[in-house]
Amino acid sequence: MVEEIAAIMANCGRCIVLTGAGISAESGVPTFRGKDGLWGKFRAEELATMDAFLSNPAIVWEWYNWRRELMAKVEPNPGHLAITEMESLFDDFTLVTQNVDNLHRVAGTRNILELHGNIHHNKCVECNRSHDPKAQIDPDEIPCCEHCGGKIRPDVVWYGEMLDSAIINAAFQQSERADIFFSVGTSAIVHPAASLPPIAKRSGATLVEVNVEETPISFLADFHVRGKSGEFLPRLVEELKKRRASE
Repeated sequence: MVEEIAAIMANCGRCIVLTGAGISAESGVPTFRGKDGLWGKFRAEELATMDAFLSNPAIVWEWYNWRRELMAKVEPNPGHLAITEMESLFDDFTLVTQNVDNLHRVAGTRNILELHGNIHHNKCVECNRSHDPKAQIDPDEIPCCEHCGGKIRPDVVWYGEMLDSAIINAAFQQSERADIFFSVGTSAIVHPAASLPPIAKRSGATLVEVNVEETPISFLADFHVRGKSGEFLPRLVEELKKRRASE
């Protein structure tokens, strides 16, 4: 299967990769749902909301600072690194990710559409202007936007919020243009991201799914690779590099 997919890739100009929680799970990204400690008393749905931030911004920032500390200890795995190499082999490449963990950027991938934001970025709660991502946020003294005075919040999509229209529209447009589309480690349940693989398929792209289990789009895929992305993608990239070198 590696050789067959690589042969198709070698004749493709536009490659789109969609990633979900599965690829980050291979790096040991925590789910933040442990039963022990202070945060075991809360559910993400109770803290990652605008209502929670407006009523108690300090506790929301304490939670996000704790999450950022955990994430700082996590490194990209071979799947992330293979995607970065894959980008270098195409003139037209886009990575669309549902993950907020920043691991694709750490791995070196450049052209990224982060559907749900980035846990290490900040923005104003009122005007949405970006705020220094290197700023250390003190929950007891949350900084305010220098433009409008609104409090600074994490730049992630919270429950009940809409995705950034420019980002999701770009993801739809790129999916419609794809020659080959990879769905990697995503459940294919959460919309609108779950709509991207079928859109690419209907537009004529070869659809490749890499997942440890079957999903609602498995029956659509031209190739369903049942396994870990960190094991399959490096092999695929090496095969593609051989083919590119022989051209």
